[in-house]
Amino acid sequence: MKPNAKEKKKVSLFNRFLNGVEKVGNALPHPITLFAIFTLAIVIISAICSMLGVSATGELIDRTTNEIKEQTITVVNLLNREGLAYMLTHAVSNFTNFAPLGMVLVTMLGVGCAEGSGYLSALMKKAVSVTPAAIVTPMIVFLGVMSNVASDVGYVVLIPIGAIVFMAYGRHPMAGLAAAFCGVSGGFSANLLIGTIDPMLAGLSTEAAHLVDPTYKVLATDNWYFMIASTFLIVILGTFVTNKIVEPRLEKIHGTEHDDSISKDLTPVEKKALKYANLSLFAFVLLVVACAIPQNSFLRNPETGSLMEGAPLIDGLIIIVALAFMIPSVVYGRMSGKYKNEKDVCGQLQDNMTAMGGYIALSFVAAQFVSYFSYTNLGTILAIKGANAINESGISGPVLMVIFILFSAFINLFMGSASAKWAILAPVFVPMFMLAGYAPELTQVAYRIGDSCTNLITPLMSYFAMIVVFAKKYDKQSGIGTIISTMLPYSIIFIIGWSVMLVIWMLLGLPLGPGATMFI
Repeated sequence: MKPNAKEKKKVSLFNRFLNGVEKVGNALPHPITLFAIFTLAIVIISAICSMLGVSATGELIDRTTNEIKEQTITVVNLLNREGLAYMLTHAVSNFTNFAPLGMVLVTMLGVGCAEGSGYLSALMKKAVSVTPAAIVTPMIVFLGVMSNVASDVGYVVLIPIGAIVFMAYGRHPMAGLAAAFCGVSGGFSANLLIGTIDPMLAGLSTEAAHLVDPTYKVLATDNWYFMIASTFLIVILGTFVTNKIVEPRLEKIHGTEHDDSISKDLTPVEKKALKYANLSLFAFVLLVVACAIPQNSFLRNPETGSLMEGAPLIDGLIIIVALAFMIPSVVYGRMSGKYKNEKDVCGQLQDNMTAMGGYIALSFVAAQFVSYFSYTNLGTILAIKGANAINESGISGPVLMVIFILFSAFINLFMGSASAKWAILAPVFVPMFMLAGYAPELTQVAYRIGDSCTNLITPLMSYFAMIVVFAKKYDKQSGIGTIISTMLPYSIIFIIGWSVMLVIWMLLGLPLGPGATMFI
């Protein structure tokens, strides 16, 4: 449904800007071609910068020894003998080691069965009958934020489900995809629980703090109070942006979609199949819980007994999630008549992978781009030079923290890994802010805010290519421009809202976590 001339006159300045971003972005070549151009650009830029002797010197954490050393980083040339050899010999490993690839494909084996068997559709019918429409958006955003406790699982599982849930309520599926994406990625640092990222960042902050105080220790819980409050902030802001900005704009441009197969009541056969499928899922979850309870469980870290850090439960969560979808899906399919034998199930698995062909092709090129950018040190040099500039600015107080948030958000556009960026920035900013009276815990919080907000709009984020592929399922004309224009309002509102919250937190002198103050 296209807007008429009268409706076009009512388009706000901000929406006209977003429409322009989408139009320009989608006018670019196919995402595969675009990533290939990006890759070629990195190759050429690396050669030019190398010939010009571009470099940066700073205190960096050695990721192998966790020691902080002054290092001079130079640009690595991809057009010399070694660089050409690297591109030739690492093309396959760059692809096979691309972090999201295995996770996405394995998870989609299970999720695809849930869709193909009709199990997911039946669940949505049941959800529509019992869940008030008013809480759908905050529920999706909240689940997205909470999924971060299990690392990157939310990207693969919740984002496509968010689109399906919105369709079930007669709402635009792209808005559901955006709501889930904003929670999973934009709210990456927020959570009610301690996740895998907390001990990782705390360890790097501790090493950086030792430059000033060799006895200082940053704990995994030292940002907990602030991140609990941040969870509710992200849910509120994400709900507002989805309902008031993103969905109205999508409906004006693309109209609405409604899946009638989801909106109908369950048939007696579907009810029976859903009942036994859910029972099988419940039994599987109980089995996992029972296996995790013993202190010597194979699901626990063999050295610490933890179920989180370094535990097979977390490291193998993708297989568990895939099985959690596949088992009830097979039960549902068998009882509903969709699957008559094992050949039907195997055929469904084959169809699942066929549907992922576009993502696999895109991942090959995206993997080269991400790998080359890291190999050339261009992102690292940009981060060091920016950090040195802030160090020399002489700015202090809450304004300094806001500038650091914006700087972290900017660097995040060029470096996807939260831990890799913090390994570069922590040795600079943690000691600098400690000498100015600010605790490492506060510096870490400011970094986490900036690091999360621009995940939504950078193609260098590992799962960005996957989001583009998911979006095409609901809008064949969508592309990188569609995703960026859809997610840009979230990034802007999150940066503003989260920064304001941190300033208020500082002015009130509230603890960031149990025993964690903001000032030293």
